[in-house]
Amino acid sequence: MISTQDWADARRVWDYHQMGHAPQPCSVAIGLGSHDLGVADTAVDLYKRGLAPLLVFTGATSPTTRERMPRGEAVHYRERALELGVPSEAILVEPHARNTGENIRFSRKLLEESGVEVSSVLLISKPYEERRAYATARKLWPGVEVVSASTPMAFTEYVDSIGDARLVIDMLAGALQRLMIYPDQGFMIRQPVPADVAEAYERLCQAGYTSRLTTAATSST
Repeated sequence: MISTQDWADARRVWDYHQMGHAPQPCSVAIGLGSHDLGVADTAVDLYKRGLAPLLVFTGATSPTTRERMPRGEAVHYRERALELGVPSEAILVEPHARNTGENIRFSRKLLEESGVEVSSVLLISKPYEERRAYATARKLWPGVEVVSASTPMAFTEYVDSIGDARLVIDMLAGALQRLMIYPDQGFMIRQPVPADVAEAYERLCQAGYTSRLTTAATSST
C-alpha cells in the first residue's frame, strides 16, 4: 500500500522536478529518448506551433525500451513525428546516446556537424526529468539558453499513464538523487534543493522507494 504521506511526498518531488518554463522560440528542439512517445508528440506540437524550425531526436535503446522500440528510441521518435506530419528535412536523428549526458553531447556534436547555429534549445523530456535535463545541458552546453519542456500532465495523470504507482515514485526518487550527487561528479550544474523536498526524498527512501537509486545509498548524504 502507498500511504497518504508517500503520495504527498511524491507529489512534492514531482513538483520540484518541473521547471515551469514557458515555451518560447528556440534554435532547435531536442527530444530526449525514453520509453515515452509523448516526448515525440510534445516535440511535434512545439514544432507545429512555430517554436523550433528543427527537431533532433536522440537515444539508442535501454533495457526498458529495447522491446518496445527495437530500432532505437530516436528512430521511433522520428517515425512518430513523420506520422504526425513533420517533414523529414526538419528532423535530425542521433541514435547512439544511452544517458542524458550523451543525449546532450551527441546532439550538440550532430548539430555542429550539420552546420546548425544554436543559441537556444527547447529540451523536451519526460515530466519528471525536466530539471535533470536542464542541469545537464547547462553543464555540457554552456552559453546556450535552455528551455525545459515536457508533456503538460498532472502527477496523477502520469501515474495513470504508466500504470505502476510504485515504479513512478521510485523514478522520482532516483531522478532527485542524481540531481544531488551528479554535480560533484561533473555531470550537471548544482540545483538548490528546498528543505521540504529533501525531507520528502528522505522519507520516500526510508519507505523503500529505492529501486532507481544509483547506489545502495538511501539518503542524500
